[in-house]
Amino acid sequence: MKSKVIDGSLDLIKFQPKIFSDKRGYFLEQFNQSIFKKAVGRNLNVLQQNQSESKKNTLRGLHYQYKNTQGKLISVIEGEILDVVVDVRKQSQTFGKYFSIKLSGTNKESLWVPRGYAHGFLVLSSKAIFSYLVDNIYDPSSEETILWNDKVLNINWGLEKPLVSEKDKKGKNFLDANHL
Repeated sequence: MKSKVIDGSLDLIKFQPKIFSDKRGYFLEQFNQSIFKKAVGRNLNVLQQNQSESKKNTLRGLHYQYKNTQGKLISVIEGEILDVVVDVRKQSQTFGKYFSIKLSGTNKESLWVPRGYAHGFLVLSSKAIFSYLVDNIYDPSSEETILWNDKVLNINWGLEKPLVSEKDKKGKNFLDANHL
C-alpha cells in the first residue's frame, strides 16, 4: 500500500493498495495502521465502519459534524463515484475550498479526509457500494448539511439534477452553516 498527498493545503491523502490478482480474483490490504500512521502522523482509531449502496446520479452530502468532528477513510467497493470534500475550518487558509476525486472499485484507492471537512459524493456508475471508516461516533445533534449546489462553493458535479434526499435538499448555504 502506498500513500500520496494529493493536496497538501487540504491535508488530503490518497492511499493506493497493492493488488494481487490472478484467475480467481484479487486480494488487497485495504487498511494498514502503520502505513496510515506514517502518512498521516497518527493512528486511525476506528469507532465506526459505514457502508451505503446508491444508484446512478445519486448525490449524498455535503455532510459533517461541527462539534464531534469525524475523520474518514473512504473507499469504493463497487462502481465509481465523484468524491467531494470542502474545508469548513474557519481559521484555515483553504476555508471554503473544495477538492474532488474519482474513486472506484476498479482503482481501489482510498481517500483520507481529516476532521474539519464536509463530505459528499455523486454516483457515476449504474450503482456504487461506498464504505468508510470513521474515527468518531455519529452525533446527529451536531450534524450539518451544506447544499450540494451552493453558489459560493460552485462545485462542478457534472450533473444538474441529481437524486438528492429530502434531508440534503434542506441543507444550508455554505455561509449560513456552522463552521469549525
